[in-house]
Amino acid sequence: MTGDRRPGQAGGLAPTETAFTLLVTSVLDYGIFMLDPEGHVSSWNAGAERIKGFRAADIIGKHFSVFYPPEDIAARKPHIELETAIADGRLEDEGWRIRKDGSRFWANVVITPLFDETGELRGFGKVTRDMTERRAAEQELTERRRLFTHLVQAQELERRRIAWDVHDDSIQAMVAVGMRLQLLADQAGEPYAHELSLLDATVREAVGRLRNLTFRLQPPGIDRHGLVEALSQHLNDVVAGSWGLEPSLEHDLEKEPAPETAITIFRIVQEALLNVRKHARARSVRVSVTTKNHGLQVEVADDGIGNAAAAPRSQEHFGLMEMRERAETAGGWWTLRAEPGTGTTVEFWVPALQTGELDEPLPGTPVGSFGSLTAPEGPS
Repeated sequence: MTGDRRPGQAGGLAPTETAFTLLVTSVLDYGIFMLDPEGHVSSWNAGAERIKGFRAADIIGKHFSVFYPPEDIAARKPHIELETAIADGRLEDEGWRIRKDGSRFWANVVITPLFDETGELRGFGKVTRDMTERRAAEQELTERRRLFTHLVQAQELERRRIAWDVHDDSIQAMVAVGMRLQLLADQAGEPYAHELSLLDATVREAVGRLRNLTFRLQPPGIDRHGLVEALSQHLNDVVAGSWGLEPSLEHDLEKEPAPETAITIFRIVQEALLNVRKHARARSVRVSVTTKNHGLQVEVADDGIGNAAAAPRSQEHFGLMEMRERAETAGGWWTLRAEPGTGTTVEFWVPALQTGELDEPLPGTPVGSFGSLTAPEGPS
């Protein structure tokens, strides 16, 4: 009797059934509908109308293959999906689907066979999500990473070319000039011998600077040993050996990052360390590399004088711009913190590209136990 209905009942349905039916028919982000055992549409919700463009009156009774592009229909994909759903109890697929106006969209589809209590197939439940925007975003990210990889490779090739040109041309020519000056100084009398010796010393200093330049242009050992070993060698041979600072390196990496990521990190750290040497008046510097948020977060912190030196007043300082641009080109971020008397910290994060697995986890690198690459002598 209708007088026995509880509040919220409609058409004999329990309140929970009414609410569930209302949910299914009203939800807009998912196309939820049913198919009969042969694949004809038997129900249609508001989300299906929004995603596919068909009104219920237009589509109910039609075979669901109308949602598939011609190549899938020719390959019998709609029928194969129903057969697979019956065999496996569920089917999930992503691919192109067709709207009423003929346009394509990228869909995630789940098909579930529906059986009654006797085990007889009564139809299928089908849930469709429009994933076009997500797929476009993923493709854009993939393209950005591809371009980033090519950019890093091109930059490193150009650096190597410059290093080779400087080493094979400029340095060799200046070494020859120095030898001639030494010879002339030995043969000339005073006051010319003294002036020639001064010129020879200037040439040797210039050769030393050029050798340091060629050394900085190529990250030592990344291609052979990876990021951690390259940073270790740089800290040991340049920061400790040539500059006289006390470096430390901390990391929690269990596998090496992709080469392009490793090179980007090394270049930013290299520039940050150079700023420490030039401006910070520091005694020690710490580098840490941490796996964080599906990427690598790096800190370069010194114990120098802070703001006035390590953080140049102009934020357009070339070294700072280069560090920031490298991090942002990789899809990450970069920041600098500095206060007088507390030192300066350069911090940045870059996303991890596809990485190469190591045979064993990377060991921790204690202070002072770095690699053995020798940096060139002389001022930088």
